[in-house]
Amino acid sequence: MITSFCIKNFGPIDSLDCSNLGQINLIIGGNGTGKTLLLKALYSTLKSLEMYQRGNEPKSLAELLSEKFYWTFQVGEIGELVKKQAQSPLSLELSLRGESSEDTIQYHFGKNTSKTIQTVSSEVSPRSSNSIFIPPKEVLSIYHLILESRERDRSFGFDDTYLDLVKALQTPPSRGKNDAQFSSSRKHLSDIIGGRITYDTQTKSWQFKQGHKKIAIGVTAEGVKKISILDTLLGNRYLDANSVIFIDEPESALHPGAISRLLEIMVMLSQAGLQFFLASHSYFVIKKLSVLAQKNPKMTIMILSTDGETWEISNLVDGLPENSIINESIRIYEEKLNLVLG
Repeated sequence: MITSFCIKNFGPIDSLDCSNLGQINLIIGGNGTGKTLLLKALYSTLKSLEMYQRGNEPKSLAELLSEKFYWTFQVGEIGELVKKQAQSPLSLELSLRGESSEDTIQYHFGKNTSKTIQTVSSEVSPRSSNSIFIPPKEVLSIYHLILESRERDRSFGFDDTYLDLVKALQTPPSRGKNDAQFSSSRKHLSDIIGGRITYDTQTKSWQFKQGHKKIAIGVTAEGVKKISILDTLLGNRYLDANSVIFIDEPESALHPGAISRLLEIMVMLSQAGLQFFLASHSYFVIKKLSVLAQKNPKMTIMILSTDGETWEISNLVDGLPENSIINESIRIYEEKLNLVLG
């Protein structure tokens, strides 16, 4: 589990030092405030650690991290990620809870960095678990397009979060029983969408299966495909109790009832050990997680809120922070109330 991080001069983010992270961590803010950038920075760092020393991988951690940044952010030079007005380098320090202590990775690079991050220091033991990033757009209907674009053509377009997700979905299903909470969560996920997705090896395409009926993935609802992805990664054991899941806009393409149940399932999975980082600008997501925090006071749901200038970090069990998204939602409610009351 990621316990803390400190990031400086990353795109629009001046400085953000966050400790005591929880099982679920919600990042909120307006457009262009760095929510997705922050998710991708944390994911790229953790994924590089997972790739390091795995199997016969010969590359150094610095090489893996550099490649991951290049293909995730898809910039001509990595130095372009450094905040424009910054007088000091971009830096990131991330700590994970090990078996007996906290292990840390830290690195920095300046505006003139081209392709390689030179200064990387890590005390983190090799990881056998997998993290995953689920982007707002579903990947099942463009599955082969992503693979061709990246693996055959080696071109920008679909970043590494899409490629990693597609590769994770390729993992064949595993036999045996899931963790009890995983199995329960999968049942709830299946109930939300009324079925499950399967990969047809003959047609080499994904299908949505409802009972005995199979529906082509191209005409399957966006929300169904999104929830099916999480269900599939639990089913094929790509994710385990030590995995970290990053989700950009969990509310995308889902109706309020499905969002509510999906967040409840995330709480259930976090109690089994998984950690979540979510980026959202939905008041519904914020309010639902606030309710879940009140119902589950023993678990930690942190909220990282920004107005574009400064960041506020708090535990949702203590209530909602000041934020333009929350304030606007309250203002509209009060406006409607005044109209009703005259």
